[in-house]
Amino acid sequence: MRRKEELISEILDIEWEMFTSVQARGRSASCQEDRQSFHTIRTANFLTWSETTLASYLNDLKMAQAKSRNLMTEKYARMEGLIPPLNPEAEPIIDRIVRKECLWAEEYLKGTPGARLARPIYSRDDTHDITSSETYSRAELETYSTRTLDFYYSDILGMSAQGENRIALAVGYMKAMSSDKDLDWKQLLASLDDHGTAASTPPCS
Repeated sequence: MRRKEELISEILDIEWEMFTSVQARGRSASCQEDRQSFHTIRTANFLTWSETTLASYLNDLKMAQAKSRNLMTEKYARMEGLIPPLNPEAEPIIDRIVRKECLWAEEYLKGTPGARLARPIYSRDDTHDITSSETYSRAELETYSTRTLDFYYSDILGMSAQGENRIALAVGYMKAMSSDKDLDWKQLLASLDDHGTAASTPPCS
């Protein structure tokens, strides 16, 4: 589990650097000053990934840096339809991933009384001010390499086969870190490992 901790830490550092460099309509947004919230949301997601997928995504980030690409800028540009698709060849696997994660989001809401998500699930509910999980996820997935997408889809198939819901797990981790300000994500990761829960299992924000 030490390896997973190292991978997530390195990913968070690079992502934060990219995130804070994004210029939304020529200026920075207030959320770009809130590193703690950024780390909580991103970490909750990464805790559900396998080490193989994390390592592949970290390589994507490093390769992007080497080419002076900002994957966060590209993601938000895709969300707003400002640039063409980043990885057209990967559209079939992205469709499968997004479809499953939207279904997981639906199942989470239906099975959890009083539950809410930060975004509407489907792109049909996008507005000028609100972006759905479907649109957000599709834009982010387009920034992944085909190799990372393959590993990530394998994670999803594995979790699905075990009856696990990745969205519910990620929300649970985010709530745990948000409700206990003294709980460091590394401590959470260690406790998950100790109890053999889904975060250590190979596998709409």
